[in-house]
Amino acid sequence: MKSYRKELWFNLPTRRGFLNITPDVRDALHESGVEEGLCLVNAMHITASVFINDDETGLHTDYEKWLEALAPHEPIGQYQHNRTGEDNADAHLKRQVMGREVVVAITKGRLDFGPWEQIFYGEFDGRRSKRVLVKIIGE
Repeated sequence: MKSYRKELWFNLPTRRGFLNITPDVRDALHESGVEEGLCLVNAMHITASVFINDDETGLHTDYEKWLEALAPHEPIGQYQHNRTGEDNADAHLKRQVMGREVVVAITKGRLDFGPWEQIFYGEFDGRRSKRVLVKIIGE
C-alpha cells in the first residue's frame, strides 16, 4: 500500500472566505500515484474548515449569512473565549459547524465524487497562513 502526504498553505486576505481546493487535491492525488484508496483532507487550524459541497456563489453567500447568524463576530464581548485577548471565538464555532475534514474515495485514479461535489477550504479567521493536510493511502 502507498501512503502520500502533502501540505497545502493558504493565506486569505479577508477574515472569512471559501476557496475551492479541488484542483490542489487532484494534483496531490496525481503526485501520489494511487489508483484505488482514500483521500483525507483536513484543516490543520482550529478556525478553518474543509467541507464538500457545490461551487456556487449564491450558496457560499448563504453560508456566510447563515454562519454569521449562528455565531456573529460582534459584539466580541459576548464570548468567554474572547476574554483571553482573542477576537475569534465566532471562528471556532463556525469551524465546528462546517467541519474539520473530508474523506473522498479514489477510484481508477480519480476522486470519486457525486454530482457537483467539490472540496472547499473555509476560512473564519484569516489574514495569516494556515495549512491543510492531504493524506492519500491506497494501491
